[in-house]
Amino acid sequence: MTRTVIKFSSEDCGICHKMAFYDQKVAQELGLEFIDVKMQDTATYRKYRKVLLAQYPDKADMGWPTYLVCENSEADFEILGEVKGGHPKGEFRQRLQTVLETTVS
Repeated sequence: MTRTVIKFSSEDCGICHKMAFYDQKVAQELGLEFIDVKMQDTATYRKYRKVLLAQYPDKADMGWPTYLVCENSEADFEILGEVKGGHPKGEFRQRLQTVLETTVS
């Protein structure tokens, strides 16, 4: 059972860019796989669009960036939780840990 963080971001988002310096490292330190989906990368976006739309059918309430924590990021995915918007490294780690702690089976 693979737990993955999927980051939905935009190339022209300053906060997304700033968090890119540590978000993948933090996720991996917590034992999570990390997938970076930039909205401009249509091939990657198309692959993970169903995950994003399951959480945000009209994309209205998503933040920049939006991190979705999933189990099985492929066809039979399950969204465990999310972290929205920009956060300092320590707070980002804490928010991811909180998602993981609330979903321990």
